[in-house]
Amino acid sequence: MPRTAIWTSIASALTSDIAEGRYGPGDKLPTEAALAARFGVNRHTVRRALGAMAESGLVHARRGSGVFVAQTPTDYPIGRRVRFHQNLAAAGRTPAKTILTLETRAADEREGKALHIELTQQVHVYEGLSLADDTPIAVFRSVFSAKRFPGLLQDLDQTKSVTAALQRHGINDYTRASTRLTAKQANATQALHLRICEGAPILRTVGINVDEDGTPIEYGHTWFAGERVTLTVDDL
Repeated sequence: MPRTAIWTSIASALTSDIAEGRYGPGDKLPTEAALAARFGVNRHTVRRALGAMAESGLVHARRGSGVFVAQTPTDYPIGRRVRFHQNLAAAGRTPAKTILTLETRAADEREGKALHIELTQQVHVYEGLSLADDTPIAVFRSVFSAKRFPGLLQDLDQTKSVTAALQRHGINDYTRASTRLTAKQANATQALHLRICEGAPILRTVGINVDEDGTPIEYGHTWFAGERVTLTVDDL
């Protein structure tokens, strides 16, 4: 009878550890050196076992950080009212945002068309990182008319919430007019922010939010880490 490959036995043992709750979703596994010592093998054998587990979706590697147990994806509804904090709270996760960029610049062609403004007009750009339970799940960019919302960047800096900032400018409600979903691969910058490997699958959404009169107020792009979010599409 052929002998079971050692790396297969290691993968099976670690899989059992995960199944029995010794390592939960999001937990970091021991280092390759520690696992090599535990199983009495070299690090190459451990690396092969972890690679097989990664291919099956049980774990994922973060460059420079280690190997982690895959998390249960967070359900994130995409419907007429897309609200980050409400969506995460409803899924039982703790939401947070980190600001990457707040700037005012000239609108490009797509932004001008989406917001129904002239290309000579300025736009406010809010780029940031969305987190669930301190784990990054998405990189986003939101663009607004600077003429309509002159002090918006300061409000975003203070609140880190688009909804709260817009309320300070008299926008008490807004809805999603359109959403486009596209599968992509993470570039180097996105991978760094999301703590995933370059080329890992991500989901990009492009959306336009409008006020109660139907006037576009926000043109947004969001790049979700594919393994951490399940996008659910409600009727728009």
